[in-house]
Amino acid sequence: MVGIPAPLSYLLIACGLVTAVLTILVIYGDMLATREGDQLYLNKAEQNMMGAQRQMLIGKMDRLKRVIMVLAVMSCLLVLASAGTWLWMGLMK
Repeated sequence: MVGIPAPLSYLLIACGLVTAVLTILVIYGDMLATREGDQLYLNKAEQNMMGAQRQMLIGKMDRLKRVIMVLAVMSCLLVLASAGTWLWMGLMK
């Protein structure tokens, strides 16, 4: 039985790493969204005092959305590249 060819193993490792980072960032983003949701129940005076923190939190969430989108696209492309490489190697044998 032959092991996984080097190009395919590199693609699978890269896909696993990107997907792991993506998973961690999605969990972190969910935690930020939970904190942002908690601040919705403050009264007007408390919202004025905490407005800067809320804007900073919203800014973090917006930047995180862009990073998550890029990583999701990268993960999908790596999965497709891995599948294509696997099929190509299978057809060449």
